[in-house]
Amino acid sequence: MTYCPSRRRLLLSASSAAAAFGLDAQLAVVAARPHRRTEDPEPGYFRARIGEAEIIALYDGVWEKPHETGFISNASVSETKQALAAAGLPSAFVTIPITTYVVRLKGKTVLCDAGGGGQVQGFNPDSVFVSGRMLGNLKAAGIQPRDIDTILVSHFHPDHIFGLLGEDTNAPVFPDAEIVVAAAEYKWWTDASLTGRLPPGRQPLAHRIQTVMPNWKNILPVEGEDEVVPGIRFVSVPGHTPGHTAFHLSSGNEQLMISNDTAYVPALCARHPGWHGAFDQDGPMAEASRRKLLDRVVAEQMLICGSHFPWTGFGRLTRDGGSYALDMLHA
Repeated sequence: MTYCPSRRRLLLSASSAAAAFGLDAQLAVVAARPHRRTEDPEPGYFRARIGEAEIIALYDGVWEKPHETGFISNASVSETKQALAAAGLPSAFVTIPITTYVVRLKGKTVLCDAGGGGQVQGFNPDSVFVSGRMLGNLKAAGIQPRDIDTILVSHFHPDHIFGLLGEDTNAPVFPDAEIVVAAAEYKWWTDASLTGRLPPGRQPLAHRIQTVMPNWKNILPVEGEDEVVPGIRFVSVPGHTPGHTAFHLSSGNEQLMISNDTAYVPALCARHPGWHGAFDQDGPMAEASRRKLLDRVVAEQMLICGSHFPWTGFGRLTRDGGSYALDMLHA
């Protein structure tokens, strides 16, 4: 998913409004800001096992996104609300949790995406967006940032990569870890000609990526669907972004598909795989990738997790006619 990548623009707008309309108007804006209604899980981590591998889900935060026409390009707000209610979720807004994952296998500690680092805001001013919980939950689970050997990046949206960057400084949060990303994703976002071709809301994201990441020596772009660390292979699922990637973990006879944003809100995108979200860069391609990946998960009866699945992040997927049903694992 993708969001407004910086608070600075919103803060500048608030300051300008205060100057134009006075302190009373500024206080009214602050008072009107919505309060968060989704509680953080306690604890903010959950352990699972796949063969010899330990998988730890790390809660990073949540986006309570107001309903907006066009969020699903081929479904109405009313249909979106009905789908959320049918899944037992609040229908007054779209609940989008943010979860990252740690894999411990064969002596390696691998972080799968890095969350939003407390630096992400929704485009809509009525949004409630919380991120940056990942580091605290990592430590609560008994892992220090220096313990991370490798970071796998699914795609370059802010809620997946801003946790790699120090706020304001852009300093690397994990300077000693190797960062592995699909070459297609890296090449697309670091293309200097890209910025002018993006919508205005995404241009600051491209600028930040191009300013910082090509200067890092620990980023490894990889082609294809190779085994990038022992037991984990990249799986190409383009459409959400040009190089969007899932991670397939196997150990012994057990498998896990870390699906990332392939079906980001399962109540919408798995239950209705033909729906095209506004944050999918290429909706039809994202749908084809989604159906292919979810069919594989069902056929091979593997566990699945996702960046925006309901907590604990892990579930079992079944086919239900032309759609998919997700049964979540509970803490």
